Amino acid sequence: MKVLHTADWHIGQLFYEYDRTYEHEQFLKWLTETLCTEKIDLLLISGDVFDISNPSASSIRLFYTFLNNATRKCPDLQIIITAGNHDSASRLEAPSPLLESSRIHIVGTIERQGDGLIHYDKISIPILDHTNQITGWCLAIPYLRAGDYPKPDKDHPEEIKYHSYTAGVELFYKEAHAFIMNKKTKDQFVLAMGHLHAAQAEITDMDQAERAIMGGLECISASAFHPDLLYVALGHIHKAQKIGGEQRIRYSGSPLPLSFSELNYKHQVLSFEVTAGGIDQIMPIEVPVSVPLIRVPQKHAPLPEVIQELEKLPDASTLQPDLYPPFLEIRILLDEPRPGLRHQIEKALEGKNIRLAKIDVKYPSRKAEDNHYGNMEENLGELTPEEVFSRTYSAQFQSPPPQELSRLFKQAAIEASQNQDQA
Repeated sequence: MKVLHTADWHIGQLFYEYDRTYEHEQFLKWLTETLCTEKIDLLLISGDVFDISNPSASSIRLFYTFLNNATRKCPDLQIIITAGNHDSASRLEAPSPLLESSRIHIVGTIERQGDGLIHYDKISIPILDHTNQITGWCLAIPYLRAGDYPKPDKDHPEEIKYHSYTAGVELFYKEAHAFIMNKKTKDQFVLAMGHLHAAQAEITDMDQAERAIMGGLECISASAFHPDLLYVALGHIHKAQKIGGEQRIRYSGSPLPLSFSELNYKHQVLSFEVTAGGIDQIMPIEVPVSVPLIRVPQKHAPLPEVIQELEKLPDASTLQPDLYPPFLEIRILLDEPRPGLRHQIEKALEGKNIRLAKIDVKYPSRKAEDNHYGNMEENLGELTPEEVFSRTYSAQFQSPPPQELSRLFKQAAIEASQNQDQA
């Protein structure tokens, strides 16, 4: 049996306010073709199908068009999908009863039985062979929230006092594994899915934002996944990698770059074969880039140098009608703020075959010997708002604020004080 693992599609994402529908269309078209050419039997999608919990009608249409095309062109394909933290768990799995007739299973929510115990049957998806016989099982575990953890009981005295995210998730995987081992036969294999932050995972800038969304919760150790699990298909971290040095515990990574920090590595999906002896031939399949990301210059440089580099970019006349212009990140080194910076950049880009996505400005590092700002917190109660503003500006830009800027700040401070008195 051949399996393909992917995750973190983030359909509907705006890349610095630019729509990415074209890129997702190209990826899903490529994925459908890959499923057929690679003769994939099982597709695992480990969460964050959509970028927001309330996706647009066009995003939903794009997703279900893919499911229809994939199952129509690959009639024997089975698909298992779990919800990520960006998805609406209940909304994603709502059409599941209808889709199951097409061998598509979606798990978004964790349900409990009348006694309060978790309904592990729901997340235990049978994996069928070409004769519709059960050849294995998949623990389709979505992104877990605090209310999804098992309730400690007398059978787990060592877990009675757990309060952390880590302990809750680890206990869930422990109980789910015990459940499926009692359900499977000796010759059936078990896979697992998850949407979480694993310990030792290498993250990108976008993943750091994900950690903030999760509330800075703890990481899950590779030891949480029982050795009997043949493969653990993870989502949430956008860089493809194995965890804990184990080939069987993997992030597939996102198929599209979701930030400029992902510019320098290749995006992919993962395929592998389940054999009588375990898993074999774990192979990355590179996803073609439909819209490139460009960074000018590679390192922060003074504005005149940056302008010169921008002038070398290709003109719009070189754009092929069926291609979208690349996204551009500009890196600039400034001594002080320049209010008209964006206008100056946009003027330099007029007529260029490019879409300006991000201007990353860097200022000279604050001098270590300058403790002018460091002592400010201690004396905050003795300082006026104007003094706080002046010291903060000086610490950031190594020069006093311009007179006009100081005047405007003082005016704003007076108006704010007057409004507070009126309230």
